[in-house]
Amino acid sequence: MLSKFEQVKKEWGGHNDVIDQWLMMRQQLLIDYCKLAGLSPTEAAKKRQLPTASQLTLFNEALVDYISAGHFKIYDSVMERWHQTGYSPTEEISALYAKITLTTDPLLNFHDRYHSIKDDDLLTHFDNDLSKVGELMEMRFGLEDKLIELISDSLSCPPGA
Repeated sequence: MLSKFEQVKKEWGGHNDVIDQWLMMRQQLLIDYCKLAGLSPTEAAKKRQLPTASQLTLFNEALVDYISAGHFKIYDSVMERWHQTGYSPTEEISALYAKITLTTDPLLNFHDRYHSIKDDDLLTHFDNDLSKVGELMEMRFGLEDKLIELISDSLSCPPGA
């Protein structure tokens, strides 16, 4: 996920403030995920331990912030910009957005399951649950990357143009 993120950042970063903000939030979420999973990029052989309650809280906050920003800030900002320029979403853009929203509830289910754990709680399904979250994030990011590609040209057009 990190190497794919770097490619997306190189390709689309710096073209638009909305996309840059989205990518910065994604980067923070990926960092928090790697910390939680014990996947430190500089210490690949680090011994795996279960996360603390505070580590889970930080990740869950970043996850909810990312999802919320996508749905209620980034997408709304794009739609507002489109209304100003007279652009409207294509069927492909609408279909991609619908696929992205399908990942929302399963990701929020992770948050709901782990948001109020304590350090002494047994996390018997944690590794499996975290793995599923990683797969969902990777799927969502791939869909979002396609969406960024489709909307980037429309966002580079000045309002009213």
